[in-house]
Amino acid sequence: MNYEEYKERVSGSIRTCKEEMGVQPILFFGSGMSQRYIGTPTWSGLLSILCEECPYIELPLSYYEQQCADNVEVGTHLARYFREWAWKDRGSFPEELFEPKTPADAYIKHYIASYFSKEIVSEKALAKQEAYRDEIELLKKVNPYAIITTNYDQFLESVFPVYEPVIGQEILRNSFASIGEIVKIHGCASRPDSLIFSSEDYLDFNTKKKYLSAKLLTFFAEHPLIIMGYSAQDSNVKAILSDIDEVLSQEDDLVPNIYIVEYDEGAEKTGQHKTEVLVPLSAERSLRVSCIVASDFSWIYEVLGENQAIEGVNPKVLRSILSRTYSMIRCDIPRRKVEVDFKFLEEASSEKGFAKLYGVTNIDDPSTFNAAYPYSLTDVANKLGYRTWHKADQLIKLLVEQTGVNIKSSDNAYHVTIKSGSKAVFNKYSHRAIELLRLVRDGEEYTLEEC
Repeated sequence: MNYEEYKERVSGSIRTCKEEMGVQPILFFGSGMSQRYIGTPTWSGLLSILCEECPYIELPLSYYEQQCADNVEVGTHLARYFREWAWKDRGSFPEELFEPKTPADAYIKHYIASYFSKEIVSEKALAKQEAYRDEIELLKKVNPYAIITTNYDQFLESVFPVYEPVIGQEILRNSFASIGEIVKIHGCASRPDSLIFSSEDYLDFNTKKKYLSAKLLTFFAEHPLIIMGYSAQDSNVKAILSDIDEVLSQEDDLVPNIYIVEYDEGAEKTGQHKTEVLVPLSAERSLRVSCIVASDFSWIYEVLGENQAIEGVNPKVLRSILSRTYSMIRCDIPRRKVEVDFKFLEEASSEKGFAKLYGVTNIDDPSTFNAAYPYSLTDVANKLGYRTWHKADQLIKLLVEQTGVNIKSSDNAYHVTIKSGSKAVFNKYSHRAIELLRLVRDGEEYTLEEC
């Protein structure tokens, strides 16, 4: 197929995933994206810069690469020279770094943080952003539920200024998965001490990775996940996905809501394009996910930005509502710190007052409607014992083959389509839909109500 046909196929897959999950995507942004938009160096490139800038490092990077097993070990080794530089030329580093309990790698982290803070406003970075201005504007319109990144720089904060950075260990202390966050799991240049850089940092990070993975599991299981700026072999991708692959997929199944974007300069010119890729998690395990091959990311951002569930709402406001609601339910009410008008809350839960409580508009007769059609396709799949909506969708397609009737094509006893705003469309399913698909799955006889 030609590239236009490929784009249509991939776009259709993303639209279906967004429609069935009914939520905005999560973006997982790697170093390749910052290299694209602001010209930051690769990891090896950063180490080379550190070797050139430190007056106490006399040999080129290649010398230390011969000595060390990997880039992490090289960085750990270089940190010693930056500490020596700091103590022999104290005027080059902040005075607070000379306290007795300052870690030995604090000096190289300070230098790295300063480098990235300057780099984002450099002429090179500004020229890059101008070159990709249209693409960046489309990225802004994606309005992702959240963004996860291992990048140190603050490019994402400039693109999504109302999103809240959650840096390093802060994610472990958050009590809820909140909308509108930039989750910086390897730290941020705004806080040099948060950077994951040395061997000791990575050892500590890997020790706590299970807790991080548990926090991110809700993101990955309930949202489309778009991985950009990483390769399928990237250690960061494997590290995050390895702890949760058994929950995300059954053996050899495609994980339908995870997409890896691969950059290919000649993507539009070739007729062969991958639609799937294996992420190798270990010698024995791999994860099969969807693949998007592109040189221009504009069309990907356009599809991701379509049919947004809530348009024109500031993520900062929604995050504040979620945070305060969680805090009130978990802490304030049990400790009797608030006065609760239970009569008002009872009325709000059964009448139209609930929407007013949160300052949003509700649809007609929501209680009856939600009782009749309470399930997303993911919920239907879960009720049938599956982990993703993909299997439930396959049963609906099998039903079409057997009867010629597509329950998703109309509003009926099994399914209803909800239109929210001018663009957003969601599919909801009834208890009857679950029972019908259970019979289809088990090969039992069934009677289809009129659709």
